[in-house]
Amino acid sequence: MSQKVHDAVIVGAGFGGIGAAIQLRRLGRHDLVILERESDLGGTWHVNRYPGLTVDIPSSTYSYSFEPNPYWSRLYAPGPELKQYATHVAAKYDVRRHMRFDTLVEGAVWDEEQHHWTVSIAGGERLHARLLLTATGFLSQPRLPDIEGIESFAGEVVHTTQWDDDLDLDGRRAAVIGTGATAVQLIPEIAPRLAELTVFQRTAIWVTPKQDGAVPRWLQRMYARVPLTQRLVRTVGSGILEAIMVSGVLRYRQAKLLNRGVEKIALRHLRRQVDDPVTRAQLTPDYSFGCKRPTFSNTYFPTFNRPHVRLETTPIARIEPDAIVTTDGGRTEIDTLVLATGFNLWDTNFPAFEIIGRGGVDLGKFWRAGRFQAYEGVAVPGFPNFISLNSPYSYSGLSYFTTIESQMLHMDRLLSEVARRRVTTFEVTERANAAFLDRMIANLGDSVFVQGNCATSRSYYFNQHGEATLLRPTSTLNAFGEARSFPLEDYAYA
Repeated sequence: MSQKVHDAVIVGAGFGGIGAAIQLRRLGRHDLVILERESDLGGTWHVNRYPGLTVDIPSSTYSYSFEPNPYWSRLYAPGPELKQYATHVAAKYDVRRHMRFDTLVEGAVWDEEQHHWTVSIAGGERLHARLLLTATGFLSQPRLPDIEGIESFAGEVVHTTQWDDDLDLDGRRAAVIGTGATAVQLIPEIAPRLAELTVFQRTAIWVTPKQDGAVPRWLQRMYARVPLTQRLVRTVGSGILEAIMVSGVLRYRQAKLLNRGVEKIALRHLRRQVDDPVTRAQLTPDYSFGCKRPTFSNTYFPTFNRPHVRLETTPIARIEPDAIVTTDGGRTEIDTLVLATGFNLWDTNFPAFEIIGRGGVDLGKFWRAGRFQAYEGVAVPGFPNFISLNSPYSYSGLSYFTTIESQMLHMDRLLSEVARRRVTTFEVTERANAAFLDRMIANLGDSVFVQGNCATSRSYYFNQHGEATLLRPTSTLNAFGEARSFPLEDYAYA
């Protein structure tokens, strides 16, 4: 009995996986299997549900351009609305029926003789597919702090990716470890309920004013009736994000004044909102704007004016059953420990599971032994019929949807050529991959990551080799342009 070979296996049912499935169906590939380890679709918007969760860029830009949502309730939509949007898109484009939840992928191996991928699932099941697409996301593997004694803590412990909706914080003495974008959203929400709150900060974060507010019902109706109006808003918002990201961060050498102008806005915001000069100094980043992903908030800084809220910047030495002890001997008694420690991108991701390509090459080892690399942020030589949707040099701009849609365009051009040639395999050439990598490295020479002061930023933009290989160091226009027009001969077909 012959084994069934699917058109494609997509790993991940977040926005990346949904977009990939939509594109494959447009190309006539309908025998799809989308494998998701969580209990439902939505990726980070399913996993995260901590208090204060919102999208951290304007909602108008955080959506598929071909499926705008006119009904966002706020300029920065709350997390549950993003989950609802993902559910809506999956239903409208008929991709939910391809999804299998609570399914953990353990590995994938390219079968050279059969010209397909064999995907291994926890429990022993194996699937076979002509194409393998990884859409496991960038922020999918929670980082747990390696602190002495943390397992001995006797009180409540909760990580922001595993928030307990039944957790009663009223009157508790809590500590939050971490001051990244998640903590900036969470801390103002939980502080009023607590008797005491100590925030343990390792690295200060750049925070700029948040131009937020409710979207009036009449404006939502206008967006629905005249979609052009929402597209115009999206264009303006995208332009602002592009200026911040491309000009101020990726073209830092040429636009230092813009970068420093944004820094001044952020510092003025801090001065206006924090009363105590010592706390203000502790909250001031000592690295260049853009080395680490910044965020927007009008409520984070004022939280530290509350008498029961304290910022602690002395490193943690250990955790005891009822307290956190810092390296100077200070002891903070707590009954609740909140871990806002973010995600582990480079150790447990890239890739999120073992992928073995042609000749037994392990993708994770290949990336770590040499340079992290992926042609156009999509393909890797030695890995036929493989499309990596979360890969080095793939993240374009500040909106994840820019990345998703540029990759969808790349898939369209590539797989249309595969169909035209009537071949079964494609693989990016070593020559094309090397040329793309050289160009990205050269472009990074102008960025804040090279030209700025990033030594103390502890940014997830940097991999184990100290290279900022997460972001694509070009404009989003360039990303879309190349996705539509990359040389077809950059791939080998068979």
